[in-house]
Amino acid sequence: MAFVSVSSPLDTLLNLQRDLARLSTTAPAFDMGISGRGGFPLVNLFSDNEGYVVCMEAPGLQLDHVSIESHGRTLTLKGERVLKTLEGGSFHRRERRSGTFARSFQIPADGDIERADASYQHGILTIRVPKREAAKPRQISVKTS
Repeated sequence: MAFVSVSSPLDTLLNLQRDLARLSTTAPAFDMGISGRGGFPLVNLFSDNEGYVVCMEAPGLQLDHVSIESHGRTLTLKGERVLKTLEGGSFHRRERRSGTFARSFQIPADGDIERADASYQHGILTIRVPKREAAKPRQISVKTS
């Protein structure tokens, strides 16, 4: 006679939750998009009345090591962050990541990537993508006859 193991739906859900938690903590480079964990460097993407804003934490980044490209509605940031130590020095603790990176984001259809601009201030790279003029609200006046 064969032994059959029967698990409850609750056991199945708990096992799935445990597997997902293990995956998210053991694979820090696994990026699930804008809301995913583990992306390098850290990025916020939000909208305001004028359009969309991408803010990337980039302290110590040399701008000649950065490129910003667009293809269709996809905005891609590529670059390299180099951490230097003093000659003869070594790290005792290293929390800031370094190396090459590439982050891509889909900009909503009403964003006008052709008019995007970028600035770098206080260690933050900011890219502004304005909304298309047709997507912005406009006031329509009512005429009396």
